[in-house]
Amino acid sequence: MSFLSHLPLKRFFAVPLLVAATLMMIAPPALAADDPVESLRQTGKAFASVARQVSPSVVYIEVESVRRSDGSPFGPGSPFNDELFKRFFGDSFGRQFREPREQRSTGQGSGFVFSLDRGFFSDKAYILTNYHVVQDAERIKVTFNDGREFDATVKGSDPKSDIAVLEIGVADMPALKLGDSSKLEVGEWVVAMGNPFGLSHTLTAGVVSAKGRTSLGISDYEDFIQTDAAINPGNSGGPLVNLDGEVVGINTAIFSRSGGYMGVGFAIPINMARGIAEQLLDNGEVKRGFLGITIQDLTPQLAESFDVDDLNGIIVAQVNPGSPAAKAGIEQGDLIVGYQESPVKDTGSFRNRVSMTPPGSKVRIDVLRKGKRLSLDATIGNLQDAAQVASAGVTEANDLGISVQTLTPELAEQFDVRAGQGVVVSAVEPGSIAARAGIDQGTLIFEVNRTRVTDAVQFKRLIDNSGQRALLLVGKNQRTRFVVLQW
Repeated sequence: MSFLSHLPLKRFFAVPLLVAATLMMIAPPALAADDPVESLRQTGKAFASVARQVSPSVVYIEVESVRRSDGSPFGPGSPFNDELFKRFFGDSFGRQFREPREQRSTGQGSGFVFSLDRGFFSDKAYILTNYHVVQDAERIKVTFNDGREFDATVKGSDPKSDIAVLEIGVADMPALKLGDSSKLEVGEWVVAMGNPFGLSHTLTAGVVSAKGRTSLGISDYEDFIQTDAAINPGNSGGPLVNLDGEVVGINTAIFSRSGGYMGVGFAIPINMARGIAEQLLDNGEVKRGFLGITIQDLTPQLAESFDVDDLNGIIVAQVNPGSPAAKAGIEQGDLIVGYQESPVKDTGSFRNRVSMTPPGSKVRIDVLRKGKRLSLDATIGNLQDAAQVASAGVTEANDLGISVQTLTPELAEQFDVRAGQGVVVSAVEPGSIAARAGIDQGTLIFEVNRTRVTDAVQFKRLIDNSGQRALLLVGKNQRTRFVVLQW
């Protein structure tokens, strides 16, 4: 006798009935999931949900700016500014081309309300946008989706990362949630919201095309998210969000040959923007980390020369004397392969990681030196302090239209002269007295009025004491000559 013959009859028949009822309950959703029209309908509803969630926090930014010009259509080297021209034709002739003029212009962009998770300003809401949107702004007006308009002021800005924080003085504004851009994956859906061409609160959708884009020349510090969501002029500063409505980036730039959308847009990762915004609000400035090295990417040819098998890592081309890197024992020719226990792949990402490390932090740097792996401990310096030290030997001679720099040992070796033997011209204003005398960038100045020049400060003092005429001994390409300058 079979096992089934021992079951009660009603229980035996109840089993298939229960299975059939269960299948009937789950079959309709399965069929719906296989319906392409229904699938598209659900995707559309997801985008609509994001739009409802994000729109109240996105603002349209209008900017009025004033820029002063020299009034000349010919630029700084205008012939109307020449003394000989004024003597010949009279001072009044061409005056309209010499007097400074104010040029008013208007611009537009996007932004969004955010709030900090910590710190003194965590109970307030601010607007995050691009620096280039509000650069040189005299008046800023922001407009919300419900029509409310407010005047805004720049609370803090960082040109190097192209980020600015605005304040409108109104509390309880709807703030967007900031996501984690490090978790983004290539191919993931993202939505861009902004005001392209002044068309308020426009939504476009696309995917993450790539991550970690650097060396694009858009800003000093780059780690862009690339997306094919349509971004056009006016989108700058608006949020790039995921399907959960979390901000993952700030729309910043496009690659275009026509000036319009061509499928390649770039956004600043929100993790970078959040760190910059926190520093701007907490400290009023951005303090960046500094090592004091010149680095370059590892090419296949260089990898072969350094006897390494892959292209992971970056080469130390130069170590500045007395820098944090020098104190840590980093040497020219080292291959940096790790930073804080994470691999180093390229110069752009490494530079960003160092810059975002707070000055004074202790870090571990892994290097390959002649085939051996070394772990070195370094104390991150302050980039601002380093910049001040680097510029301490630079001064301007405005009467001549040039900037000169003291010859450091490195510069002296480059120009094949002794340190303290003259100064080097680092910049020349077009059309200036010095430019018309044939002095250009890289020219060495050895003497002023037959007095030997030893540094930039002394050079400036000698020029200031020259009245309106100076005799210079200059040199370039192993040739020296005397030059008389009058002003």
